[in-house]
Formats: sequence, structure tokens, C-alpha cells
Amino acid sequence: MDGGGGGGGPVAAECNGKAGPGGGMGDVYGEDRATEDQLITPWTVSVASGYNLLRDPHHNKGSAFTEKERDAHYLRGLLPPAVLSQELQEKRLIHTLRQYEVPLQRYVALMDLQERNEKLFYKLLIDHVEELLPVVYTPTVGEACQKYGSIFRRPQGLFISLKDKGKILEILKNWPERNIQVIVVTDGERILGLGDLGCQGMGIPVGKLSLYTALGGLRPSACLPITIDVGTNNEELLKDEFYIGLRQKRATGKEYAELLDEFMDAVKQNYGEKVLVQFEDFGNRNAFELLAKYRHTHLAFNDDIQGTASVVLAGLISALRAVGGRLAEQRFLFLGAGEAGTGIAELIALEMSKQTKTPVEETRKKIWLVDSKGLIIRSRLESLQHFKKPWAHEHEPVKTLLESVKAIKPTVLIGSSGVGKTFTKEVVEAMASLNEKPIILALSNPTSQSECTAEEAYTWTQGRAIFASGSPFDPVNYNGKTYVPGQANNAYIFPGFGLGLIISGAIRVNDDMLLAASEALAAQATPENFKKGLIYPPFSNIRKISALIAASVAAKAYELGLASHLPRPKDLVKYAESCMYSPVYRNYR
Repeated sequence: MDGGGGGGGPVAAECNGKAGPGGGMGDVYGEDRATEDQLITPWTVSVASGYNLLRDPHHNKGSAFTEKERDAHYLRGLLPPAVLSQELQEKRLIHTLRQYEVPLQRYVALMDLQERNEKLFYKLLIDHVEELLPVVYTPTVGEACQKYGSIFRRPQGLFISLKDKGKILEILKNWPERNIQVIVVTDGERILGLGDLGCQGMGIPVGKLSLYTALGGLRPSACLPITIDVGTNNEELLKDEFYIGLRQKRATGKEYAELLDEFMDAVKQNYGEKVLVQFEDFGNRNAFELLAKYRHTHLAFNDDIQGTASVVLAGLISALRAVGGRLAEQRFLFLGAGEAGTGIAELIALEMSKQTKTPVEETRKKIWLVDSKGLIIRSRLESLQHFKKPWAHEHEPVKTLLESVKAIKPTVLIGSSGVGKTFTKEVVEAMASLNEKPIILALSNPTSQSECTAEEAYTWTQGRAIFASGSPFDPVNYNGKTYVPGQANNAYIFPGFGLGLIISGAIRVNDDMLLAASEALAAQATPENFKKGLIYPPFSNIRKISALIAASVAAKAYELGLASHLPRPKDLVKYAESCMYSPVYRNYR
């Protein structure tokens, strides 16, 4: 049971449409009108009162239940006599969280709050987003996944394993919510830069979807985290007596493909054509194959390939506004040629192609990639994986990153290798000798895997670098000036991107939508941000940024004929904002 009655009036009905095969049911419970002071009852669908009401995270307000509500809903005596406002509850909680010195303790405390009082959890996360984002997302979520077996309390999503072959549709029906709009799914093979965590990768879909609600305004009840357990090749987990997943090596080939096929068919059958399926932290090979296979039959999106690419492109457009020059005039060198590296490279090539009206095959020639065997060049073509082949250009063999920097003379250096400390002093100094304002993006997560730190980037370039990273770094003081490193965090893009797809009723994801999202994000960075060294706007404005991205993505969906929610709203920004979930408490009759 997700909400009280008092059904969604014009705003809610407009946001979600009427009941239909797309999973876009009208706002039956008034969740999208949470800011309005409406009187609703929490037992419209099934009776919830007294002790059960306090155990229902969707409706529990804890000590904020009024005297009248305590009498009406049999709560008298079940709560201490003081009636606290939501603001006071929030103040107390953030104070308590700050007492914890270990980030994982904060993570566990926040997950407990989410399971106890959903609205208070999201209010806390929205109001303290810059402070709490590193707790519910990278880097702390990585440690949470590593220890997920030990901290697991109650299910926050669906676990589907090889044992469930032939029963996946039944399993989807076991989830209590029917009107799902976004599914984030992982198979746990490549969790951040931490590798194969098997079933314990569930922390990633849970974390991503909490950000979909907090940053993008999707209703919590419309979000479904799923982990597909096909085994793990992590020997430590297989030997761990507390491991919560299948104790077998990863399934591959036909067995894996059939399970994923059944899953994707069941999702469409159960939730309709317009449910967004976001692939998260799959291994390189599966990530590319699944996206290629399902992007034309489902509303499918891979955040590691497409979301990362979109946020990095936004950072580059923004950085060039700060330092001058056009995208097509740059030379790019990547360390890492996996999902993130090739995804970013392709989107940069597409944007250059769009700006210069030249074929993408030409613009790719300005982008070079280095993998574990050195610079990717034409003479290596036969041995390359298919997703690396477009980046094999004519050049003599080059073995190391440092030699590649000296040979290619890039203006932009991007790290997506998942290997920490690879942007050495020599590499960064070489970039500084080639460029007045070298653009250096160390994108690997979590912090321990970052190619270099913010302090190293600024120090080794005498404060000249334009720097951003995947995980957060504290401001750096160098020669009396404070530099604030940007965070190229996918959380800038995917919540607003998903909201844009949903409010337009999009049926497919198109690369032009990703370019639209990048341009919308880049436009939000101001000259004041640039003065501090920031190429991204502050996260404190993230809900407004998400609404602007959603509007740009929705506009592109309408332009491409991929939107099914008709007629098109006149003001897409206002419309996006009107559709965003608000975690403010409501009064119950």
C-alpha cells in the first residue's frame, strides 16, 4: 500500500496519465500533490491504523502525528507525548548522523530511516544533498555493497536468480507496487571500480533509485531495484559464509542470454512499453551487448555507457566556455577503453559531428584511447573487442600513457580505467607543458580508484588545471587560492533524464536526447562557478537542474516523434516541476 486517498486532481492526473499499459497510472493516492494541504486517509486501500500505521514507511510520520491524528488512528500511547514538526525531526536526524565518524554507519542509519519513514528520508536527502550524496551513492555505497551480506536487513528490491528461470513474471508480480515507471537492474559483475560483487551489488540499484526520487522527483512507489544473480567469480564471496547470493561461478553464453531475455520480456509484459529499464554495473561485454540488443525494443538506458558520457560531455562543453575554444578543436586522450571510456568518446564524437556537420567517422579521429596494452591503433584491429574498433587510428605502437600524452599532445585527458594513481606526476606535468589550461578528468570510482586526486592535479599544474573527478574531493588550497574540484557525477544527469522520458511518455532512448541533456546541464554552470574552478553547477540546485534537463529531454522526444503523452504540455519546465514528488508530510483525516 503506497498512499492515502484524496485522489490526484488535475496536476497529478496530467503528470501520470490514465491507467494504461505503460505503467503510468493516475496519481491514485495524491502522492504528486504532497505539497498541497489535503486531507487524506491512510487506509483507502486497506486498513492501516495503530501499530501497523507506525510500521508502514509510506505513511508513518513518527512523532509528527498530531493530537487529532493520534486519536483518529489509534496511536494514543504508542508515541511519546511531544508532537514534533517534520523540520524538527529532520534537524535531530542530521545532528545524529553527523555524530557517526564511519561513513558506513551513516549509510546503515539512512537505510533504516528509509525503511521506517520514507518521506522524512527523502526530505533529509533533498535538503542536505551535498552532504549525504556521498553516503547513499559513491563512495560509501561501494563499501556497503562489499559488506551487503553483513548489513542486509530486509528486502529493498527484487532478487532474481538462475533458479527462477521460467518464473520471472511471477516474481515481478510479488512486488507490492503495480505502477512501476523505472527499474534499475544490475548483475553485480562490475560494481563501481570494485569488480564482481555478485548478489551484493543490490546496493547500487537501491542507491540509484533513491536519487531518482530525491533529485529527479520520481515517486518512490514507481521505482523498482532489481538484482539478477547469475553467480559470481569472486572467490572471497564464494567462500564467505555470510554471502547472500548463489554459490556458483557466473553463468555465461546461452544460459545468461536466456535469463535476461525472459527478464526483459516479463518487464514489458507486466509494466508495459513505457517502463524505463536502466542497466547498471554490468561487465563490459554484457553491458554493450544488452544495450545493443534491447535499445530498439525497450525503453532501455545504460548509465555507465550513456549517463557517464552525457555528464562528461556537459563538463567539457562547460570547461570550454571557461577556457575558450570549440569542442572540434580539442584532442582527446582516454585512459580506459571499457563501457565508460568508449561511451564518452562516442558521445563527444556525435556532438562534434553535430556542431561541425561532418561525419562522425571523421570526428572520431580526434579521440584516442589507451587500454592495458597501450594506445589503440589500426595495427591492433584484429585482436580488439568490437567496441574498441572505431577508435583504432593510424599510428606507430605506443605502450604507456606517458608516451601517449607526448605523442598525441592532447588538450583533454580523461581517466575511466578503474585503476587508481595512473595519472602520475610525469603524466600530469606533461599535460601542463602542452597546455596553458589542461583539462583533466579523473572519473574512476570510488575515491580510492581515482586516477589522481584534486590536490595532485592542481599542484602538478601550478593551479592551471581544469579538474573534475567521479568521486568527491574536498576543496584544495594552492598558493593562497582555493580551488573547488567539480564532480562529474552521473547523478547530475540520470534523474532528470529519466524524468524527461517519463513525463513525455517516451518509448525509446535516442542519442540526441543524451546530447540535449548534456547541453542543458552545461548551460547551468555560471561564470561564478568557473572562477572557483567548477565546471558543474552546485548540487544544491539539483532539483531545478533536473527539471531543466527533463524538459530538454522531453522536448527532444516530442521533436523525434518518440513521445506518447499527447498533447505536448506548453511549458515543459513547469510541467516537469509539477510532476516531481515532494516528501512533505500530509494531514490524515
